[in-house]
Amino acid sequence: MTERQRASERVTVYEVGRIGRSVLDAVGTVIVGKRAALELVLAGVLAGGHVLLEDLPGLGKTLTARSFAQALGIEFRRLQFTPDLLPADVTGSFLYDQRTHDFTFRAGPVFTNLLLADEINRTPPKTQAALLEAMQEKQVSVEGTTYRLPPPFHVLATANPIEYEGTYPLPEAQLDRFLLRVSFGYPDRDEEWAVLRRRIARRQEESYLEPVVDPATLLAMQHALEDVVVEDSIGHYIVELTAATREHHQVLVGASPRGSLALLLLSRARAALAGRDYVIPEDVKEVAIPALSHRITLKPEMWLRQTHSSTIVADVLAHVPAPASGALPTYSEGMAGAAAPGQRTPVDPYRFTAPPRS
Repeated sequence: MTERQRASERVTVYEVGRIGRSVLDAVGTVIVGKRAALELVLAGVLAGGHVLLEDLPGLGKTLTARSFAQALGIEFRRLQFTPDLLPADVTGSFLYDQRTHDFTFRAGPVFTNLLLADEINRTPPKTQAALLEAMQEKQVSVEGTTYRLPPPFHVLATANPIEYEGTYPLPEAQLDRFLLRVSFGYPDRDEEWAVLRRRIARRQEESYLEPVVDPATLLAMQHALEDVVVEDSIGHYIVELTAATREHHQVLVGASPRGSLALLLLSRARAALAGRDYVIPEDVKEVAIPALSHRITLKPEMWLRQTHSSTIVADVLAHVPAPASGALPTYSEGMAGAAAPGQRTPVDPYRFTAPPRS
């Protein structure tokens, strides 16, 4: 075992935040002015999930996926989804080998660390379903044989939200497999000029990022998130938010318990990126719309009123009370930033925890 591999096994929550910020800084040299959206994408990867990038053409969705793959030091493949794409084109198939006079399995593009499913809504449901097993079980089954996918495995899928001619909307079962949905939006004028200025300085079309971490370190970072503490008050808050989407008068089908799990995992990842080993309600609020909006089915009349599911989640956030407590967590001893011996530890009003032990 190399020294780098041994170091990757000792990643702490605070190191996850430091390394994560380095990754974001590297990607930010290519993607201009979208730090908040990039943090959500990285949080989805650290949480071990898959990300749906839904936005207009030309806003850097493909470039984002490639840049993260380079900064994270993982293998990257792009698969362009088209109406004639077959499931075997995704998972792989058995081909006859004339040298051995036997059928051998040729792995498809899904056998990678980061798969970019470009324009996933342009392929029929049969091919879309070929990704379901890979996304949920991290394996594919071909001709009765199951093949494990190499960890880490993540899918970053892109979709165009306005051009629906010749497209196949993703079924709710597959939408639910995406941990979150992220949109970038148009840059402002200064950001767009920065894009042009960097292109002039680069003197070439393609950009390349040096790896910040390797696959082993990424897996260690994902494992370190299990040390991020989520108190009961935060857990109940997550459950209340998800349950409120099911009871909303404008919603036909609300978020499932998988939505609660997505909130939990993303809140942990966001807390780690912020340099904390505990979750606060603000972490939950920041990821609620990306984690829940694509899991909600609105009533038919809401489509006529052009009501978006993100509006429902925002309304739920405004009406569900967040837990409030200024008590210090009992696990705060030894944390980074704690007071020196003999000094009183300052009260952090953003630590939402149970009262300290007497």
